[in-house]
Amino acid sequence: MSVCLVPARGGSKRVPGKNVRSFCGKPMIHWSIEAAAESGCFERILVSTDDERTAAIARAAGAEVPFTRPPTLADDHASTLAVVRHAIDFLDAAGALPETLCCLYATAPFVRAEDLRLGRAQLPGWDFAMPVTRYAFPIQRALRIGPARRLEMLDPERYEVRSQDLEEAVHDAGQFYWGTAHAWRDDRPFFAQRVRPIELPRWRVQDIDTEEDWTQAEALFRALEGQG
Repeated sequence: MSVCLVPARGGSKRVPGKNVRSFCGKPMIHWSIEAAAESGCFERILVSTDDERTAAIARAAGAEVPFTRPPTLADDHASTLAVVRHAIDFLDAAGALPETLCCLYATAPFVRAEDLRLGRAQLPGWDFAMPVTRYAFPIQRALRIGPARRLEMLDPERYEVRSQDLEEAVHDAGQFYWGTAHAWRDDRPFFAQRVRPIELPRWRVQDIDTEEDWTQAEALFRALEGQG
């Protein structure tokens, strides 16, 4: 059995209520739940939340909310891993331990059903499969603002290396993580040798942590929808 778990706590300081705030006409969490349902990958789609309003909105979108997340897992310091392990323990106690679980963030409106299907297809033989995207600029050329607001290179030895000669780097797309139940429970690291990357284009990856991010994400989403 495969389960989709959508973590969606009630509190958010930088963008208040972002998990259920209206994004391009729907509560944000609806986009993730709908992508999960459309993918056909899951026998169950669960939402882990401490907030009754979020729970009601999730149920209206077709997800299950079979438990209330404890306060110890609903503060700013709670990790994704701890939230997933709590859900797996709940399912195990109910006699419904899944073989695989996909943790899909509530604030991932750009995720597509085919991305989730690709993740499932890539998982066998690995601990995790997760989406990544390429940095738009060589990370070896990164700068910092030093003392007296002086601009400095993080790696001055790369100053004269041509950008095309620098190794390309990728980063976590921050949308979802497919994993086996054993890998989640054993606290195996995401960035180890048994993690399969799923490459996404940069234009479908957008963090939504500030109001500026939100405005940019809605503009991009509407532009992409208009193309369809």
